[in-house]
Amino acid sequence: ASVLLESTDGKVAEKDAKPNKSLRGFGSVERVKAKLEAACPGIISCADVLTLMSRDAVVMAKGPFWPVALGRRDGRMSSATEASNELPPASGDVPLLAKIFASKGLDLKDLVVLSGAHTLGTAHCPSFADRLYNTTGENGAYGHVDQSLDSEYADKLRLKCKSVDDRTMLSEMDPGSFKTFDTSYYRHVAKRRGLFRSDAALLFDNTTRDYVQRIATGKFDGEFFKDFSASMIKMGDVGVLTRAEGEIRKKCYAPN
Repeated sequence: ASVLLESTDGKVAEKDAKPNKSLRGFGSVERVKAKLEAACPGIISCADVLTLMSRDAVVMAKGPFWPVALGRRDGRMSSATEASNELPPASGDVPLLAKIFASKGLDLKDLVVLSGAHTLGTAHCPSFADRLYNTTGENGAYGHVDQSLDSEYADKLRLKCKSVDDRTMLSEMDPGSFKTFDTSYYRHVAKRRGLFRSDAALLFDNTTRDYVQRIATGKFDGEFFKDFSASMIKMGDVGVLTRAEGEIRKKCYAPN
């Protein structure tokens, strides 16, 4: 739960790292934590709260349920530099993303399955607008639209995001279904309408492309739900602190 900690003088926290700029919902986490502290103080960590809320948000959006193991402790440190170096970038290709996932014990299937979480939510323009304005064309000229992006979809995105520096507009990651957990994300990716370069990259690797195309048929929703649950359980076990390794914060935005 280091992503919940606020920056302090001289120390920029993880939540203010570039890959996390579009994160929201911190107030919701604090409200849940406050109620838990009132009912059973010092028992439920912010890390467990965040893991449970992630699962429940998926369920409320009509996605799958999975069991969540509890007992995590909260970290006391949060580093924007560490987050920038270790989080999968929205501009990454499969070799880079696979390397980052592997460093956390996650494999190529986890990569393509967890990418399906992009069925929920929105993103600010700077995370994808380089695909609209700053791609190098075949002749070496700068300023082209990414050719891996469907041209009609690119035109719609350019109407929303006027420049690479547009930080006000948001775009749905799964157009038309961004509040429902379903498999339509894969259908968009299969049609070259994935919002990020990392989404488009899934079509350039045999393993990830085969999975995208299979789930995109709409005939294997149950399989994807099962796979997503399994990958979320694996990810929930990454870097867990227990007992004296961490603490149970009283407030999620600051260490005790």
